[in-house]
Amino acid sequence: MNDSQNTPKSSRRDSGGAEEQPAPMEVLRQARAQLAELTGMNAETVTSFEHTEDGWTLEIEVLELARVPDTMSLMASYQVDLDPQGQLAGYRRVRRYERGRSDARRPGGR
Repeated sequence: MNDSQNTPKSSRRDSGGAEEQPAPMEVLRQARAQLAELTGMNAETVTSFEHTEDGWTLEIEVLELARVPDTMSLMASYQVDLDPQGQLAGYRRVRRYERGRSDARRPGGR
C-alpha cells in the first residue's frame, strides 16, 4: 500500500490539492445558503466575488426589512469569508441602505 491509501481523506484535503477545492459556482451557492441559514435573510445578489490566499471573499446583498413601497425597503451588504473548501469562516455587515438609493460614497462599486 502506498502512503496516499493510508492517509485519511481530511489529511489529504489539508495538503492543498486542487482537486479538493469546489468550483466557483458551488462556492457562490454555498455562501448564499450559509449566510441565509445564519442570518435568516435571503441573499438577493452576489456583488463581489474573489479567490484569496485564505479561501474566498464575497459581498452579498440581502433584504433586511421589507417596506412599502419596495424602494424604501432596507437592504444590507455583507462581506462573507469562506475557507478554501467553501465553508463559512466569518461574515459582517459592511453597509445598510434603502433599496431606492444610489451609493455615491463608494466609487467603483466598492
